[in-house]
Amino acid sequence: MIVTVTPNPSVDRALDVDALEVGEVNRAHTTHVHAGGKGINVARALVRHGLDAVAVVPSGGPDGARLTTLMAEQGVPAVPVPVTGDTRTNITLQERDGTTTKVNAPGPRLSAAEVDALLAAVDAQLAGAPRAVVAAGSLPAGAGDDFFVRLAGVAGRHGVPLLLDTSGAPLGQAVRAGGLALVKPNEDELAEMVGRDLVTVGDVVGAAREVIALGTREVLVSLGAHGALLVSADAAEPVWAGGPALVPLSTVGAGDSTLAGFLAADGTAADRLRTAVAWGRAAVLLPGTEVPGPDDVDVDEVRVVLDPDPHLAIKEL
Repeated sequence: MIVTVTPNPSVDRALDVDALEVGEVNRAHTTHVHAGGKGINVARALVRHGLDAVAVVPSGGPDGARLTTLMAEQGVPAVPVPVTGDTRTNITLQERDGTTTKVNAPGPRLSAAEVDALLAAVDAQLAGAPRAVVAAGSLPAGAGDDFFVRLAGVAGRHGVPLLLDTSGAPLGQAVRAGGLALVKPNEDELAEMVGRDLVTVGDVVGAAREVIALGTREVLVSLGAHGALLVSADAAEPVWAGGPALVPLSTVGAGDSTLAGFLAADGTAADRLRTAVAWGRAAVLLPGTEVPGPDDVDVDEVRVVLDPDPHLAIKEL
């Protein structure tokens, strides 16, 4: 069992257009509606592959009810935590050439009591000794930048590994507090965390080692079209994985599928990273925030390199 926590979930509505014309009337030819939020996406991807996952989410208003209905339709067990504010709706505009424009609403403001209730709901799920807990996405107003630090404390009391995918101040606070099994920043988020540009593979590995020195076991860095890099406290050598260039249909949620693939995989670090990248690549070829199933994933097309040349520019991978 994997428990996921999405502090600021959404109902995601994606509209497919031929080409977006800013300032003009645009007509969509297809629409997609999914339960949205990074932790929910991870749970959806795991369930699609026959693995057990449960999603803990705050839920409020009509869209909160719609959110849990959508999860149920996709076979994802939900633990909704009632809040007084309305669950947000996010809009994605997808162009035929793969260009994606996303407009995210801010979401409701949570009271201190609602934040405590959300953490208590996670605590109850972790009492069942799941294999891991994944916390992912942005924080709603009222949660406080230390929310993931508090969540790490809950996970630590139960001895459950915490994997974190967020950004900005909440990511920085959680990393400095330590005790994380894995963080999954992209290269820009990692650069912001260490306060410098990351141009080469060596730059990324060095920044990831700084994160590990603060108490995180593994850093999985998403490099977008250039694959992903895994740096571990237990391994002297980083691992890179990537594949041939793709023309994406939608990049929304691809990183969440990558993290789900990493969780789903067994074997060596190289095996886990290969699976993770294969799931992420499959996701970008699907519309909206659709998650890949077993028939969509091609692990054989992913190339893995142990200890890649540190002098290579990221764009050369």
